[in-house]
Amino acid sequence: MSNVISKISLYAVLIIGALLSVFPFYWMFVMATNHNNVINSVPPAYLPGAELVTNFQNVLDNIDFFGAIGNSLIVATISTIGVLFLCSLAGFAFAKYHFKGKNLLFGLLLITMMVPPQLGLIPQYYIITQLGWLNDLKAVIVPGLIDAFGIFWMRQYISSNVPDELLDSAKIDGCSRLRVYWNIAVPIILPAFATLAIIKFMYMWNDFLWPLVVLRDESVHTIQIALRGLIDAYVKDNGMILSGTFWATIPLVLIFLLFNRLFISSLTQGAVKS
Repeated sequence: MSNVISKISLYAVLIIGALLSVFPFYWMFVMATNHNNVINSVPPAYLPGAELVTNFQNVLDNIDFFGAIGNSLIVATISTIGVLFLCSLAGFAFAKYHFKGKNLLFGLLLITMMVPPQLGLIPQYYIITQLGWLNDLKAVIVPGLIDAFGIFWMRQYISSNVPDELLDSAKIDGCSRLRVYWNIAVPIILPAFATLAIIKFMYMWNDFLWPLVVLRDESVHTIQIALRGLIDAYVKDNGMILSGTFWATIPLVLIFLLFNRLFISSLTQGAVKS
């Protein structure tokens, strides 16, 4: 009887937690489907309205929504792939190889994580200007191809989950260092890839300050910059704003669900093998 009660309590807590997590997204959807007058009424509406298409059409009339979504997909996807590859290589080297100055370099890497990114805004802008990359997506993609947290995360995960004996066996069989990384380490660290991919993709998708500085032309605006164009100084249409925000969040939800499934399946596969 006590086991049944504990299970019921556990499921009740999980259900409540899930509902609390989903509620902000649901509330945004409700606001996106109602007229501005309904949103500002007291008490506010709790059920979806009939203005979903109208509000989204207003979004399309004010900004190049799909063009901005495409730019954000390009920036976030390329940056995420680059971070997964480069950070896993660097993390693998820090975790499994011994070279002069390794601890010093890793310490300097950790120090960079303590520096606010806003402090690097001016020197980064100067470099981008000298390269002639203003109003080009490369200005956002290239600085995002490497990440100090990504290297730290990969180094810690590889140190704990990739056994040295397995690497030594591969070296005895004649595998090169790159092949050891690709054929031995990569299949083991898929959960780390999935977690880092979710974090990096969401960060690049939601980044606002740096793209605002280097992407001035509307044709290269990412979705976060484009959504700013929905805010008028005199008339604030909350239904339109939340409609754009809602549809801009859908790709994030899809990416999260995709990599979350990979994360769970990778953990299950590793548990079965062990």
